[in-house]
Amino acid sequence: MNSSERVAFPGGVRADGLPAALSDPVRLAAVRATGLLDTGREEAFDDLAQMAAATTRSGRAFITLVDGRRSFWKASVGLEGDAAGERQNPVEESFCSFLVGLAGEPLVVEDAAADPRTRAHPSVAPMRIGAWAGYPIMSPDGEVLGSMCVIDDGPRRWTPAELSSLSTMARAVGNEINLRAALQRAESALTASRDLARSLQDSLLPPSLRPVPGLDAAASYLPASGDAGVVGDFYDLFQARGPWWTAVMGDVCGKGTEAAKVTALARYTLRADAGEHLSPAVVLDRLNTAMRAQRAPRFLTAVHATFRRTASGMAGRLCLAGHPPALIRRAGGRVQQLGRAGMLLGVFDAVRLADVRFRLGPGDLLLLYTDGACEARPDPTAPGAPRDMFGEADLIRTLAGTDGLDSAATIARITDTLAAHHGGWASDDTALLALRVPPGP
Repeated sequence: MNSSERVAFPGGVRADGLPAALSDPVRLAAVRATGLLDTGREEAFDDLAQMAAATTRSGRAFITLVDGRRSFWKASVGLEGDAAGERQNPVEESFCSFLVGLAGEPLVVEDAAADPRTRAHPSVAPMRIGAWAGYPIMSPDGEVLGSMCVIDDGPRRWTPAELSSLSTMARAVGNEINLRAALQRAESALTASRDLARSLQDSLLPPSLRPVPGLDAAASYLPASGDAGVVGDFYDLFQARGPWWTAVMGDVCGKGTEAAKVTALARYTLRADAGEHLSPAVVLDRLNTAMRAQRAPRFLTAVHATFRRTASGMAGRLCLAGHPPALIRRAGGRVQQLGRAGMLLGVFDAVRLADVRFRLGPGDLLLLYTDGACEARPDPTAPGAPRDMFGEADLIRTLAGTDGLDSAATIARITDTLAAHHGGWASDDTALLALRVPPGP
């Protein structure tokens, strides 16, 4: 059949006389993207087909997807036997090709055997098409995916109300298909975003701690529950110069890309300046200056320690910039706080910071942490969950109970205690870094 003799298609026709739009690569890609070709029946589409048949008082109704060679029936009403089982027919035997060629215009035929557009169509007699009405199913970009159509065995006049309902149901089918595609794209984007966030987060944390001669060290990081974004907690352990080493931990306000920028600025500024200045207060002050110069969009709190190995253990200096105090667990289990309260960074041009000296002996351990370890709240939605916060006193008590454990075991005990308190639901990001002087023989 040469449809061009009876219908003028805007895009012309193929060599077989069918609309050229059937083979358009963009349209075919849109049809494939629905993911519905060759899939089984679904209630959402079956219900709309049933409604179309009932509303128009026709015997048959179809929801079709049309590629370049066939019309696939995602839903059909009024078919029996082999036709119902095959759920498709060649595109040259389908009226749906008209809708594709008409670039989204509907096709309404009241007497298929007499209408000059359809009387020579090869399916009029075999499929007993007396009257046919169809509206296009459109993609968001305006591509014709297929049709919502109804068929009556004999000629008839379609009323305006029937056609209006059919048009509405065709849009409903399109909305269902497009919503599914949008949800799938959103899920894919979310997965990619999570992967990217995790990769970026990992790049801002050392993959493993560099061994410090004569000490054992361990660290852990746990993001807040349900948080797929890049967060601002960070830690680092590196050799500053000669026998001097640096341990640092920070907590950038907020999450996301802006927080990641500040985290990166902080990490690399601290690494650069720690080799030149052995005073943690000076290094943090220089970081504050850098943040103000860069107009950093977030402020941060930090704890910075510079230390060296001694004959009896470890000696160093520590500075707090708006950060919770460090904790020292002495051999025997006694815990003391370390550090003098200082101002957070990135807000004021001048900050008040002070170094505090410390010493560790055999069996002593230094713990740095972010506020996720001292402000841990249970899941508020959990039935019967305790409402009290795991605070600083609880952290001190837990650390005191780790006497004799090395750094890795100490952090594992704290992590397990926090998990037991909040039931595996972390209210905030939690970073821990421990350094211990091994006990003597």
